[in-house]
Amino acid sequence: MSSTHAEKPGPGVITVLVALLAVHLAGMGAFLAVPVLAPLIGASAGLPPSLAGLHTSIVYAGTLVSGPLTGALILRYGAVRLLQVALAVIAVGLALATIGPAWALAASALVCGVGHGPLTPAGSQVLHTRAPARRRSLIFGIKQTGVPAGAAIIGVAAPVLAVVVGWRGAILVVALFGLLVAAGLQQLRRGMDAEADPTRPISWRGALASLRLFREHAPLRAITIAASSFGIGQFCFSSFFVVFQVEALGYELVAAGAHLAFAQVAGVIGRVGWGLVADRLAPAPVLRFLGAAIAASSIALAVATPSWPPAAVAVAGIAMGATAIGWNGVLLGETARLAPPGQAGAATAMLGVVFALVMLAAPSVFSLTVQATGGYAAGFGLCAVAGVVGALALGPMARAGFTRS
Repeated sequence: MSSTHAEKPGPGVITVLVALLAVHLAGMGAFLAVPVLAPLIGASAGLPPSLAGLHTSIVYAGTLVSGPLTGALILRYGAVRLLQVALAVIAVGLALATIGPAWALAASALVCGVGHGPLTPAGSQVLHTRAPARRRSLIFGIKQTGVPAGAAIIGVAAPVLAVVVGWRGAILVVALFGLLVAAGLQQLRRGMDAEADPTRPISWRGALASLRLFREHAPLRAITIAASSFGIGQFCFSSFFVVFQVEALGYELVAAGAHLAFAQVAGVIGRVGWGLVADRLAPAPVLRFLGAAIAASSIALAVATPSWPPAAVAVAGIAMGATAIGWNGVLLGETARLAPPGQAGAATAMLGVVFALVMLAAPSVFSLTVQATGGYAAGFGLCAVAGVVGALALGPMARAGFTRS
């Protein structure tokens, strides 16, 4: 099954890619600004840094508020306007974190999640209408490099900024960057939001209708299960890698943040590289390989000890970054391709809702395993199991037509 469409008037694919890259760069502040600074915030608020996983779970709870409504919001307000509002909401959420107490951190995560929910579906809907089918995996991979690139920037910059202006100042800088990106998108609205219909109704009944795709569309169901499984590795790794190095391996915060940055750069390279491979071969075998590689990389982190050379820990993190972060573009490109005509945004939103439900639990389970076992091995073991589950979920797809576009 393939989709064909006439290219819409307005900005070309390169302009759209640049804009969406900036959106994802800014949007990652919703997830990582607080976890990366968890050792400092925890010392200030009297909370254990290992509870960073709860922050990620609460962010995903927030995405469940806005994510299902994204399809209708795009039709009513336009994708660019929705992206602008979403980034502004994230900035407000980040500002809440600077209040400090546990309730403010929880409220911050929830508001950030509400802002983050529309980002990926809105971007996918716009990009799908402009991406040539023969380069879909590559183009979506390039789009999604904004996520690890943003994480890499936060991993390096946030600890350094915290040394200079304190952890509150560092978070506010991240919030300001999001507002600047939102303002920069304004010049694209005329060409990209021309079809918005202000009279379009928005209701939860219509929003939840997209979830029928999970029940009725077997290929989309399989790819959603795989995405949710791979996401466990992606977000548990991104949320805990810095804290793991500081608490379990005794590294300094800046060094640990640098290792996260290396891993995120590997994710950037992986999203482009796997996209090229998937366009040349087929997405299904590439994604199955990535599931197995996520499992192997997770096991390496599970057995890491303070006696390991820092370079070995960095390499294990880079391997995790290239795989657990690198899968995203290939999978989102296939989600758009497999969606019924005109429903790329709805299919991506459906995937996002299921993904968010899994992420609502997974990082918290990781945190609880750390609290229960006193170490991080069991948590990374969970990531390994999830990688295998994702690979197995994609097994039947070769028989279901999940092959080269």
